[in-house]
Amino acid sequence: MQSIPVDTARLGVLRCAIAPEAKISNFETQEVKKDRDGNTIYSVAVTVRQDGRRISVIEIAVAGEPKGIEEGQILKVTGLTAFAWAMGDRHGISFRADAITPIPSTPVPNKTGGA
Repeated sequence: MQSIPVDTARLGVLRCAIAPEAKISNFETQEVKKDRDGNTIYSVAVTVRQDGRRISVIEIAVAGEPKGIEEGQILKVTGLTAFAWAMGDRHGISFRADAITPIPSTPVPNKTGGA
């Protein structure tokens, strides 16, 4: 499977649509998916919107639980890579990142006047 690096700077605003969830590798036993080092793989649904275009949602896998991510937060995705896959007549693109971190929101200044 060939990996394709993705330039996240060209994806516009990346926002959390669904908070991190552990990926399940076996739905019958509810066994969670692990990487080679034994870290649990998490999936984060992220909205992507480029310059006034439609919003797309992609699921990004990351090793280890991303901390402090809530739905609606703007995210920084580091080391995003796309992988083309095919199984029988099904095919698609999956995404993996080295890290997903929240970007702290800047507080809105209080505009109350006083004299």
